Amino acid sequence: MRKIELLAPAGDLEKLRFAIHYGADAVYMAGEVFGLRSQTKNFSLDDMKLAIEEVHAKNKRIYLVLNIIPHNEDLVLLRSYLEEIKDLAFDAYIISDPGTIMLAREILGDIEIHLSTQANTTNVAAARFWHSQGVKRIILARELSLIEIKEIVDGTRDLDLEYEVFIHGAMCISYSGRCLISNFLTGRDANKGDCAQSCRWSYHLMEEKRPGEYLPVFEDEKGTYLYNSKDLCTIDILKEIIDTGVVSLKIEGRNKSIYYVSSIVRAYREGIDSILASKELKSDELFEEIARVSHRDFTQGFFLRKPTEEDQLYEARSYNRVADFLGLVLDYDREKKLIKLEQRNKFSIGDNVEIVGPGFSSFKLEIKELYNEKMEPIEEAPHPQQLVYIPCDIEVTPMNLMRRT
Repeated sequence: MRKIELLAPAGDLEKLRFAIHYGADAVYMAGEVFGLRSQTKNFSLDDMKLAIEEVHAKNKRIYLVLNIIPHNEDLVLLRSYLEEIKDLAFDAYIISDPGTIMLAREILGDIEIHLSTQANTTNVAAARFWHSQGVKRIILARELSLIEIKEIVDGTRDLDLEYEVFIHGAMCISYSGRCLISNFLTGRDANKGDCAQSCRWSYHLMEEKRPGEYLPVFEDEKGTYLYNSKDLCTIDILKEIIDTGVVSLKIEGRNKSIYYVSSIVRAYREGIDSILASKELKSDELFEEIARVSHRDFTQGFFLRKPTEEDQLYEARSYNRVADFLGLVLDYDREKKLIKLEQRNKFSIGDNVEIVGPGFSSFKLEIKELYNEKMEPIEEAPHPQQLVYIPCDIEVTPMNLMRRT
């Protein structure tokens, strides 16, 4: 049976642990520089060492992102950074720039290179070229259809070359992330990891000879979000994506919460396992689970057709949310039948909640009693990261999540 890798984002150590716990086969992360997500906490050198140790202890894989597009001024720091991490045992390095590949090989030695989607690989000839440069895996451009992806895979079957595609998360308005809008409007360079997400802003049209007269591009008093793409979701076509021959399915979202990472990984893990076991893919149920996580409206991107106006959000940049992440299970006392929980959003006695865990397990619970750290009865848990106890006859495990739908 062909192995399909579910690859999850890890913005920090906590998110990495949850991604692995909820079923990811591999995680991708960045250090404090050169990772295209400068607003994310990311990993210090000590965090990297610990992350590699923990991931490898669970027989999973871990990839380091080095995919900024460096200018001359960045090269001295890049060399210094590569020297600093050269003894770390990452399984592969995600890189977009040819010069960075050359420097990484010079300093890190015989490493596994995964070519970033930022390199915009869209055809067989480009794939063959990158293989000739020693690239082991290509993360294909997001602008490809299922047919084009299969053509690239079939056209390089004589090579020892793997392919990876994004299956879920935010979509960039520009070609595979090569965007200048943020740089132009704010001075924050998206290609150096400092994107201001200017594509999510509302815009009006102003005619040159009528300064100050702002005309909505679309008839809406709020203006229009003409660059604002819907989020990618492919659970309905997961089997078709796997059938193209790609080996890795990637979730976007290093800036996202542990609830996002856990829930999305959990759903796609169930979907992949069902397909590989030739079981019925309950895509409606899985889609419902995915939709419980904060998201924009969904699109299937370029997989089935070129996106149209239906794949843009013209009226708002807001997120849909049909569930609140309430808390994180820290422990369970079997004798007293008590859940020890760290609060993440306010909840109260009388709330009907759901406890979810890996393996697509879940059960519903009505909160009838609630206690603080001193085991004093309380009516609600209003404080961030407040420690509380909830009676529950069903045994739960650390890292289970509690939510309210």
